[in-house]
Amino acid sequence: MLIDRIGSVLAKDLDRASKAHAIAELICTQGGYRWAGLYDVDIQRGVVSNISWYGAGPPAYLTFPVTRGLTSRAIAERKTINVGDVTRDPDYLTALGTTRSEIIIPVLDATGDRVLGTIDAESDRPHAFNVEAEVELEKCAVAIRRLWSDPLTEPSR
Repeated sequence: MLIDRIGSVLAKDLDRASKAHAIAELICTQGGYRWAGLYDVDIQRGVVSNISWYGAGPPAYLTFPVTRGLTSRAIAERKTINVGDVTRDPDYLTALGTTRSEIIIPVLDATGDRVLGTIDAESDRPHAFNVEAEVELEKCAVAIRRLWSDPLTEPSR
């Protein structure tokens, strides 16, 4: 099960970037997605920054404003944004030219009030993320909250 494998990664004696890369790889390969990435969200600075990614290539934007892209909606609404056809969504910020569907899951603090980061998964197939995938990725977002709250992996800001 994906959650168990993520728990195993989080328990390892690895630095934050290595944990993030292993988690992105698990999400990508276990979900059968083309690409997955984990991002820090720094509301004070107004920036979203890639921690790590796995898949078809690096994202076009390693950092971008919290007000851009589908990520901006996930941050503002503090909820999952699942877009079945990105070519029809004006908020889509092109990361990989052949992406057809994308899902952004916010990683929230324990109170649910603050977005710490996001999980981003992409597919070259339209409507690739069904309800089951959404639920699974939302569970992953809760599990990986430790990447932001564990004093050993606390991001430097």
